[in-house]
Amino acid sequence: MTILTTVAAFLVALGLLIVVHEFGHYLVARACGVKVLRFSVGFGRPLWVRRLGRDGTEWVIAAFPLGGYVKMLDEREGPVAPGDLPRAFNRQSVWRRLAIVIAGPAANFLLAIALYWFLFVTGVPGITPVIAEPPSGTPARQAGFTAGDTLLKIGDEPVATWQDARWVLLQRAVQKATVTVEVRVARGDLGRRRLDLSGLTPADLDSDFLRALGLMRYQVPLKAVIGEVVAGGAAERAGLKAGDEFVAIDNQRIESWEQVVKTVRSSPGAALAIEVRRGGALPPVTVATPETVIEGGQKIGKIGAAPRIDRAAMAAMIVEVRYGPLESLVRALAKTWDTSVFSLKMLGKMIVGEVSLKNLSGPITIADYAGQSAQSGLASYLLFLALISISLGVLNLLPVPLLDGGHLMYYMFEIFKGSPVSDRAIEIGQHVGIALLFTLMAFALYNDINRLISG
Repeated sequence: MTILTTVAAFLVALGLLIVVHEFGHYLVARACGVKVLRFSVGFGRPLWVRRLGRDGTEWVIAAFPLGGYVKMLDEREGPVAPGDLPRAFNRQSVWRRLAIVIAGPAANFLLAIALYWFLFVTGVPGITPVIAEPPSGTPARQAGFTAGDTLLKIGDEPVATWQDARWVLLQRAVQKATVTVEVRVARGDLGRRRLDLSGLTPADLDSDFLRALGLMRYQVPLKAVIGEVVAGGAAERAGLKAGDEFVAIDNQRIESWEQVVKTVRSSPGAALAIEVRRGGALPPVTVATPETVIEGGQKIGKIGAAPRIDRAAMAAMIVEVRYGPLESLVRALAKTWDTSVFSLKMLGKMIVGEVSLKNLSGPITIADYAGQSAQSGLASYLLFLALISISLGVLNLLPVPLLDGGHLMYYMFEIFKGSPVSDRAIEIGQHVGIALLFTLMAFALYNDINRLISG
């Protein structure tokens, strides 16, 4: 994955989500008769400006891209001509102001629904949820799962892919519940397993909680044959070539690619005597020294070689999930709702300490995910966009001053109080909001940097 791909994918995602959010505000403001002075993507110094429409609205792309805003005519921000007073934002009824503010997050949710609908209609590729042998002592092993079990249903929810299974189990894991899992065993019979999730810790949720449960994806066995050699890597320097079959490493017979990986990973910086078969012949033994890299905070070895993939066996593990237009809409609505509710639950558990603040991600991590999803294909990138759009909608609805949710909070007070919130209260709220947002951004940026350092 190139840096250029990551940056491009991040900027496209950021620009699209900001434009959709602000366009929600813009459309409802115009529908309510409010005059819009500026539509800005980004903050700070304008880099590109155009005046369009009867009102001469400024359309701006600004220097700092993390956000945007719609500036409306408002007496609190400057003098307003008498003829324009009916079109000032502050002159609108509280219900109209509330509709204008809520339209931004609503637009993000609508975008997510549209993306999910498109994906469900056109087909979402995934991996069949077949599990490997659970390690001893894990909850999955204790529940009776065995190698070759295919997950069919978790609780009352059918699962067709590993992505589905992970999502449903994550929701149950946060609740620390015991869940019934319906499986199809290797010989074709149906079975039920009672999986206890209560032993998961916040640290498990921070990392790979499925591995902690003992639910690991079944891997198609790979022969110990090199499919690709990375230019400049240890394998190339040792003279290894695509098509070479590992016979032994340090006099230990090799039967599978898994053995190759295990041996190399556990030998960072150590010279390994490698014997291969090439075109039916056995060339002289060569020596390769795995490069030392940091992964997950640990030193591991890599030689820069990838296995030859059995395309037919891999294709047999891929499933494409698709539905009709109406069912896709129902599923898109449900997916958006479930993700929104789950995001709020996770945020609440972070506040009370049940889930680590390490789960907060900042722009660096989001950019990394954008690049990875773009590399994986259009479907993965659209799924990423839908998830981030929901996150943006949820974040903006939080009752924090400066966010849309903060304005909604003021308007709700106004509805019950019968008069607008005082300027002094709004000023205090702005200071509190700035402090909260700064703290949130600091935590997120710290997590980003920590992930980069720890690998």
